[in-house]
Amino acid sequence: MNKKWVAKRLTINLTSSEAKKLENYCSITGRPATDVIRELIRTFEFHSTHSPLQPVSK
Repeated sequence: MNKKWVAKRLTINLTSSEAKKLENYCSITGRPATDVIRELIRTFEFHSTHSPLQPVSK
């Protein structure tokens, strides 16, 4: 099954420390940064009873 992607390009500013962390993680896992960031975004959970700016605690 092929996914049809509607692309939205996103530019983010990272500190050198954050960029290095991401690069190291990608190097260790062999995954591209795009996939890592996309997966992190998918883990966000919000409920209507919480402020949209505060993630739900697990």
